[in-house]
Order: sequence, then structure tokens, then C-alpha cells
Amino acid sequence: MVNGQRISRFHFYEWKYGNKKIIVASPKLISAMRNFLLLLSASIFCIPVFAQQSRFEKTNGEESATYFEAVNWYKNLDQQSAQVLVKQMGMTDAGYPLHLVLVSKDGKFDIAKWHQQNKVVVMINNGIHPGEPDGIDASMMLVRDIVLRKFQLPDNVALAFIPVYNIGGCLNRGAYSRANQNGPKEYGFRGSAQNLDLNRDFTKCDSKEAKAFAEIFHLLDPDILIDNHVSDGADYQHTMTMLTTQYDKLGAGLGNWLRDDFEPQLFKSMSEKKWDMVPYVDFEADDINKGMVMFYDPPRYSSGYAALFQTIGFVPETHMLKPFKDRVLSTYAFMQTVIEKSSVNATALHRERAKAKAALLKQAEWPLSWNLDTAHYTSITFKGYEKAYKTSDATGLQRMYYDRSKPFTKQVRFYNTFSPSNIIMAPKAYIIPHGWNAIVDLMKLNRVAVKELANDTTITVEVYHIDDYKSLPRPYEKHHKNSGVKTSVTRKAIHFLKGDYYISTDQPSKRYIIEMLEPTGDDSFFAWNYFDAILQQKEGYSAYRWEDIAAEVLRNNPELKAKLEEKKKADEKFAANGSAQLDFIYKNSPYYEPAHNRYPVFRAME
Repeated sequence: MVNGQRISRFHFYEWKYGNKKIIVASPKLISAMRNFLLLLSASIFCIPVFAQQSRFEKTNGEESATYFEAVNWYKNLDQQSAQVLVKQMGMTDAGYPLHLVLVSKDGKFDIAKWHQQNKVVVMINNGIHPGEPDGIDASMMLVRDIVLRKFQLPDNVALAFIPVYNIGGCLNRGAYSRANQNGPKEYGFRGSAQNLDLNRDFTKCDSKEAKAFAEIFHLLDPDILIDNHVSDGADYQHTMTMLTTQYDKLGAGLGNWLRDDFEPQLFKSMSEKKWDMVPYVDFEADDINKGMVMFYDPPRYSSGYAALFQTIGFVPETHMLKPFKDRVLSTYAFMQTVIEKSSVNATALHRERAKAKAALLKQAEWPLSWNLDTAHYTSITFKGYEKAYKTSDATGLQRMYYDRSKPFTKQVRFYNTFSPSNIIMAPKAYIIPHGWNAIVDLMKLNRVAVKELANDTTITVEVYHIDDYKSLPRPYEKHHKNSGVKTSVTRKAIHFLKGDYYISTDQPSKRYIIEMLEPTGDDSFFAWNYFDAILQQKEGYSAYRWEDIAAEVLRNNPELKAKLEEKKKADEKFAANGSAQLDFIYKNSPYYEPAHNRYPVFRAME
């Protein structure tokens, strides 16, 4: 063996073994060849991943990816590209974790540094209604095309995708639950594993999904949230419509910039991509001639929830009757457009959002409700179809339909201004006694700083009394929601205990704190029945026994006796009703429990 000599410049050696000659390669060449083959093998295996087609593409836009196909798609991209990272996040009611797909051109995924580097962080949520899967398939193709550099992700934009949010609904595939929709062949169901509509759950948080979403949202602190949907409703020519966060809730600066500057760029760019887009179609009084109305999005919805934290929310709504292929491609184009325009407007977006966050801390007056302002409107170009009538093949009666042989284009009024109402003054802090731990847990989940009182202490606070309210007779998303809430306010010195919760409003989550803790808020915790226990009286009396005590109470309280007599004179029915009078005396006596109808969240004004 030691007698071998090199016989070529390619590191082959000739060895003599008896009368035989053996040609062998050197260890160096063998190592180089092995490395080359490994690289070639890796390249070969990369091709199916990078060039692979989704189910949507393989079926020419007829089918949508399953949950497992979508998740595995991103995991494969993670394995093959430094630009993609898949993280496993919180658990869902379906028994599977949410996944978060991070996409960054430089392959760095420190989210805090994204913000430090002034990158625009765009969060994209898919499959909240899995029967509307357009975003699921569009996002898969978009991330792949970023990896393939078919679409160049700007240096100053970072993306975060939830591949499928409502996993339980996505696993419940069928072909009939979306009767109004044109494809795909199979799709998921609107209800979650708990049969909840998750687009009504962002603040009440009945689902594990909503809790996991809150964790993801605050981890990202996105500048923009996109929540992909498909619409229901009228027929018209547009494939893509867009619902936007209510401008007023973002603050004057950010809201006006969104309405007057950023949004017009999105509409123009979509038109240039041959997808004429209009605002979400909601006719005033179901009559296009009376104009269209901007969707009012309280915090139960994704865009309303985003606004609580000065995040711009977009809900693209493709039109249900358009072919699935067109819907997916227009969703792709919309996400592409938001990315492009976010990059161009990054400086202005960051500036206006920072100003909105700073103004929030100084804001004293807070509207808890909003009313449509019909005195102000803009004009938009709407492409629709004429309404017509014919005999129904199903019922034999007259029915309305949209005549696609009679398209029209017209200017219509778009009402997109809301006036504030139910305005309250922000307290310095809210104090919540121990026992209401579910509320405190949700506060902490949403990055609210909560302190515990170090000692027993007496504090003069504003106390709400629930004077009246209405509850839905039928359940709505697992609740009999309270509305029409009327309160009265008193100032009292309340003795609080060590460990009771003190929540200052001087913090970034101020809007969330106020809207959730004020009982008359649209989507407050009181509205969602979290405090219904206070509405039930726990103690009472036997009338025959109370008669004697009531008489004594009146003897010892001349003011109450005068108040009783005054009410009897003013109300004949009350004067003739002994039970009502006994109840009146009881509820104005020391025997009546103070906790009944007393809202257990107290407002510290100083």
C-alpha cells in the first residue's frame, strides 16, 4: 500500500498488489465527492419544497388545503429557508396548538428588535371562519413566493401568520355549510370546537383560542392586523371588499392618516392589480341609493380589538359568489399591497402610531359608544347589478334577484364617520376586590399592569349602582348579553383589603382597561355577564316578621318615613300595595345587602 503513486491531477492513485494494479481515489477526493453528493442531494430535495404546488394550485383553484397540509407546508418552508420560522404557541380547544409563522428577509426573528429597527410588523390571521378559507391558501403561496423571491419582502417589513386560527372548525370539513358560497369543494365550519364564533370572542375570551391569540398579539404588538374573510350579502361586481378599523377609535392623528392617506393608496394599488376594491358592502336601509355604511366594530371583533391597542385592523372580505380561485388571488394581492404600502409609508405609520399611544395616556374623556353621523360622507365608485324580480322555482312566489345582465357603475355615498356618545371621565385607577379573579387574569393576559394593595386601606371612590339593564332572552355566543345598562354613581369611602387589585389607567393598555371595566361599554365585562352574580339578591325577609322590624325602622328614620309617604302620594298603585311598600322600606334600610346591584369595580379619581 505504501508504494502507491498519483497517476492524475484528480487525486487518483495506482497501487500494485502482486501482479495486479488497483486504481483508487485519495481520502481527500472521497471526502470532496461525498460533500458534493450531499449538496446535490439537498438541492434535489429542496426543489419539491420550494417549487411545490399547494392543493389550491394543483386543482386549478377548486380545492383548499386541510389544516394538516397548511401546517406542514410552513414547517417544510422553515426547514428549507432561513427567512421562515415556525413557532408553536398556545393550545386551542381543538387539542392542537396555534402555530405562528414568522417571516423576515434577514432571517432574524427577535420581535423586540423588529420594533427597534423600525420594521413594520404585519400580523395576518387566517381561518377564523374556516368555511372562508381564502386567506389560508393565499398565505401559503405568499410565503412560498417570498422564499422563492418571486415576491420581494421589503427590508423594513416583517410578517407573522397564524396559518389556521379556528382549528376545530377547520377539521370539521364539509361541502354544505356555506350555502351562499361559490367554492371550494370542501371547507371547514364556522363554529369552533366549542361551537363558538371566534370572531365574537376577542374580549370575552371563552375559548383557549382567544387567550392564545391575545398572547400572540401582545408578543407581536403589530402595526397592522389583517384578518382574512369572505363576505355574505348582496351581489355585485367587486371580488374584494375591505372592512377597516373605525378611524375614531385609533385617535384623531392615526385615524385621519389611515383614512386620508394610507387607505387611498391601498384602493389605488388594488385597482392597478386589476382588483377594484370597495369598502365592506353594507347598504343603508338595504338600499344602495341611500348609500353604504362603514361597519361598526366593537371590541368583540378582531379589528375592534386591535383598535384598543392602536393597531390598524383590516378585514378583507372577498365576495362569496365569485369563483374560489379569484377570491384567493385577490386575497394574495391584498396582502401583497399592504406589505408594499407599509414599506413605503413605514416612517409615517410609526410616527402616527407613536403619537396615538402618547395621546392615549393624556386623554381624559372617553366615549364608550359611537353613533353613525349621517351628516358626513364621502363618495365611492360602486359596481353592482340591478335588482329584479321573478317567480321563484322553489316557492312559486315572487323573489328578488340580482340581474347580472344589467351591471351598473355609479357613485354612492359612503358614511364613514361616527359621533362619540356615552362619554365618561377616566379615573386615575380602578380597584377590584379579590374574588373577581377571572377579570384580573384577562387583564394580565392583555399586558395590563396590576398591583395588589400592600395593606388594608380605606379609599374614597366612585361607586356604580346598576339601576337597569336588559338581557338577551336567547343566548348569543354562550351568553345572555346585557345591554341598555343604566347606572347611578355615588362617592363612598370603601374599606379595601390587602391583596385587592389596583389598576392604574396611566399605562399603554388604557383604552382596553376603560372599555372593558366600564359597565356601560359596548363589550364590557359587565355586558358579557362576568358580573351577573351581583344582580341576584342573596338575602331577603319573611313579610310577617319584617312588618314589625319595618315599623321600627320607620320610627327611627323620619326621613325614610317621609320619603315613603311622598312615594305613596305620587303612586296610587304603590299606595295600595303593601308588599311593594315593605320592599321599599327594606331596600332603604341597613338590612338591605349593599352588594346587590353594586358594581364591584370601583373608580379611584385621585
